[in-house]
Amino acid sequence: MTRHSAHTNGPATLTVKGRDVRLRTIGFMLLAGLAIWFIAVNTKSVTIRLWVPTVTLPLWGVLTVTLLVGMVLGLLVAHRRSRR
Repeated sequence: MTRHSAHTNGPATLTVKGRDVRLRTIGFMLLAGLAIWFIAVNTKSVTIRLWVPTVTLPLWGVLTVTLLVGMVLGLLVAHRRSRR
């Protein structure tokens, strides 16, 4: 991997196998991989109290739902900021 310097004012990129890849994309892929790995290794069941009911679920399911809700909220905030 080498730094690509053709775009002086553009986003930071790296050249990987002849293709320019943004550093933001590489960072996102690393974080997504770590999140998936973290979810996959946490397989025990947990008890969660939801105001009134108490439910027992596998931890990977709770983490997956939390990740998805966080992604949706992040996309909504980013979309709202881009409209301003």
